[in-house]
Amino acid sequence: MNGLRVQETQAGCVFSVHVVPGSRRDAVVGLHGDALRIRLKAPPVEGKANQALRAFLAERLGVPVEAVEIITGHASRRKIVRVSGIPADRVRALLSAF
Repeated sequence: MNGLRVQETQAGCVFSVHVVPGSRRDAVVGLHGDALRIRLKAPPVEGKANQALRAFLAERLGVPVEAVEIITGHASRRKIVRVSGIPADRVRALLSAF
């Protein structure tokens, strides 16, 4: 395992997420390579999993949903996410939750 790579930019923290939609519960379950692996109850249809991911990350990181942006991977399990208004250490702290 390489560990979670979080890049701090002026626009916010950028990191990779591997989403497992259609799960029993919403949870951070570890790493998938260098990406944060997150299980979501939402199905992967009509953007529901993307909306659920934004809401889940916003709640866990203590930021508004508008601060969480999916940059790439809208139709993929692997996504690049940018969260504005937080330091990289706060993103890495998500791993200690599982």
